[in-house]
Amino acid sequence: MPLPNYPKPPFKAQQQSFPGKTSKLDPKPDHGEQSYKGHRQLEGKKALITGGDSGIGAAVAIAYAREGADVAIAFLESEKDDAAAIGKLIQEAGQKAVLIPCDISDEAQAEQLIQRVVNELGGLDILVNNAAYQRYYESFDEITMDDWRKTFDTNVHALFNLTRLSVPHLKDGGSVINTASVNSKKPTPNILPYSATKGAVANLTIGLAGLLAEKGIRVNAVLPGPIWTPFIPAGMAAEEVESFGSQTPFGRPGQPAELASAYVMLAADSASYTSGALLTISGGAVTL
Repeated sequence: MPLPNYPKPPFKAQQQSFPGKTSKLDPKPDHGEQSYKGHRQLEGKKALITGGDSGIGAAVAIAYAREGADVAIAFLESEKDDAAAIGKLIQEAGQKAVLIPCDISDEAQAEQLIQRVVNELGGLDILVNNAAYQRYYESFDEITMDDWRKTFDTNVHALFNLTRLSVPHLKDGGSVINTASVNSKKPTPNILPYSATKGAVANLTIGLAGLLAEKGIRVNAVLPGPIWTPFIPAGMAAEEVESFGSQTPFGRPGQPAELASAYVMLAADSASYTSGALLTISGGAVTL
């Protein structure tokens, strides 16, 4: 089968306030609404995906449902319309959907999130730590300590806390999958706080894999390259959005749907010996 004929830059110059709306993104991203076909690889599993309302998280939610998993998604209250659309697709796949507004950086909300997921899904087998915060800075002087803390609170501290809260519910064979980034290996200067957190996520993934192996819990990370999501106009300069993804050998950004199979593979029982892996998906772009 030939590679999909997805949009290539130049794109329309555009910006949004964080975290961005799928409906305002031009061109529209592919989350697998029509393209993803499931093969029941996650039959009977119960999954939580943070940031599951849009972008990569939405594509993973759709894929997991079509692979036979019941799916809970956590999202910011402002993103409830996007979340509702993904919830409908989960249900259309014949699976249970649980939609939970949550600021994952708030410890009390995070604790309530895990408890509600376990109660409403009847357990938890897969945790996908995907939600993140990103902001673009013109210069180093623009980065404040408040910005630095907010980025680490969302991207690192919340990830550790949600994992900590989930571990008691993850049985032998459970899976934790973190969304890191190619920025963990090749930092982009203008998003320094974000890049630093993704380096921490990659390191944390390997460390957790070692610590949780005795419990039979696997921990892995996906390192996306340039992916076309609302995150891009919400976290980059407008002129950089125009050429986004052009530096890859494919000459375009990836679509969220093109990452879904990686998250399915890492969650499936057939990947029983895969833990501590950092899986780069970047359209052939080299990261050392």
